[in-house]
Formats: sequence, structure tokens, C-alpha cells
Amino acid sequence: MCADVHDPVEDRRAFLRRLACSALGIVGAGALGLAFWDRQGPMPGNGPAQGDILPDFSLPGQAGRLAVVHNVADRIRGAKMALNALGGIDRFVRPGDHVLLKVNAAFALPPMLCATTHPDMVTQVTRMCLQAGAARVWVTDNPINDPASCFALTGIDAAARAAGAQLILPTRDRFTAYSVPGARLIQRWPALIEPLLRVDKVIGMAPVKDHHRSGASMTLKNWYGLLGGRRNIFHQQIHTIIAELAMMVKPTLVILDGTMSMMHNGPTGGSLDDLKATYTVIAGTDPVAVDAFGCGLLNLTPDDLPHLRMAQEAGAGTVDFESLKPVHVNG
Repeated sequence: MCADVHDPVEDRRAFLRRLACSALGIVGAGALGLAFWDRQGPMPGNGPAQGDILPDFSLPGQAGRLAVVHNVADRIRGAKMALNALGGIDRFVRPGDHVLLKVNAAFALPPMLCATTHPDMVTQVTRMCLQAGAARVWVTDNPINDPASCFALTGIDAAARAAGAQLILPTRDRFTAYSVPGARLIQRWPALIEPLLRVDKVIGMAPVKDHHRSGASMTLKNWYGLLGGRRNIFHQQIHTIIAELAMMVKPTLVILDGTMSMMHNGPTGGSLDDLKATYTVIAGTDPVAVDAFGCGLLNLTPDDLPHLRMAQEAGAGTVDFESLKPVHVNG
């Protein structure tokens, strides 16, 4: 069952919304926006507000690192090449570390539709972390559809377990009412905090997708899966919430899978016609720069995605990815 922090009435409403999204997602979620416009606005999370700031999972001396693998169709090879171009996974994961892979498992859809993190990426990154000496690798997300079904149908559950990782389902007890210092929207909001407090390193893993509200869904939008409650209300201020999520989570690194990009009808897609082979994997320690580069795969510029500039202004990274002198590798 989903672990969003709801009251009983809202649980029923959320179920109906998710059922509708699951049924209609194949033809695009855009038509649902007006129907599910929430006039009441966001409500505070349950329980005491979290007073402490989440740990900063970034590493000293590793800021502003960016690697781009071009002309690669094999995700496993692309992930390995990208991380090696950054200096190797052992630059980020040390013996004894507990590592969290924050994937995008939002929809109960097969991996071939590229609406979620591909299981091959989960397999490869898990193996690399364990080979670097990680004591434990965890995988989590708070999907839109039923979590257990999403992890199963996307292939993420099986891939994680086979590679030696453990799945953390978003059960109700793992959410805390959390406030992001300086944020306007994420105040006393239920968030999937518990998995973040049990690990030393956090790696965000996301596909490149069109998104009918934010313009694109990449590594910054991926943190949306840490929110519980009636988070659909934040679609009304989508760029602000993405920028605040960039303030909330400072990852060790992020990996963006652009081997196959969803060009249309995102974020669910539903047809192979929505996809385009873009043969690129991007990894880096600056999620804003990674997404700024990645938006080019969707034929966009950073100016098309206001949340990138907003995240930059909040100090979460830079849209000027060229200033980081990215390492380019031909796959």
C-alpha cells in the first residue's frame, strides 16, 4: 500500500485519482490536470515538524563534476562509462557505506516505455556500489500508483534484489512532516525522510522525459517522489516545488539515463512512438548542470525550464554546465 500520509477521506480520493491516472496515463496525463485541480491548497503534514536539516550527502572536493557519455545504447555500459569518467564509483562510495538509490518508479508500467528508471541501471549501479565496498544498498521511491505494483512491473524490484540491493517501500511510518529552511511550499509536509536518515550516500537515478507541466522530468523532478500527502497540489506551482526539492536534497551524485528519451506525452507516455533513441548517459555531482545538459536531448534549453534557474538561484547548482568543463566520452 502507498505510504502517503492521508486522512481516510483523502485516502479514498487519492485512490480514485491514482486509478484514473493509471487508466488514462497511456493517452497522456495532461487532460487530468483541470479535473483534479485542488482548490483547497496544500495542507500541513501530520506530526511534529522536522527541525533538523537533512544531511548534506555531497562530498568535499567533488563539487561540479560532470561526465557525458555519447553514442551509447547499452545502459549498463553507459552507466559504467559515466561513473568511470568521474573518477570511478569508489571516489563517491567508500567501504562500509550505506547507499540509497532514489529511483523513479512512479508508474506501474513496463521498462520498455521508459517512464521509470530502467532496471538495468539499477543493476549496474548497485553492483558498482557493492564492488566499491558498500555495506548495504537500498532502493526507494514513493510512486503515484501502488508502490509494490510499480516496483514489480517496472522490473526495479527484481533487478535490485538480484544485484544485492534491498527495497524500501514507502510505508506510512517512514514519513515525517518536514520543513525545508527557506522554502515556501515544503513546510510541515510529509516526506519520505526515514530512508535518507539511515544512509551515508544518496544517488539519484532518473530517465529523460517530457512532462506536461514542468516541461521535463529529470534528476531534479525525481526528488518529487520523496513527497507524501496530497502532493498533486504542487503541480499548481510545479517549478517552485522542484526548486525547493533541489534545496532539500543534496545528493552524492545523480545519473540521468538519456539512452532513450520520452519526447512526447510525458511523464507517463505509453507508446513506443513517444520515444527517441538519444544514446546519452549523464552523471555528475551538480543535478542542475546535469539537467541543464539533459534538456538538450528533449530539444529544450535551460530557459524552457524555469525550475533550473530557480534552483540555481537557491544555490543548488549551475545551469552553465560548460563552466564545469564536462568530461565527454564516446561510447
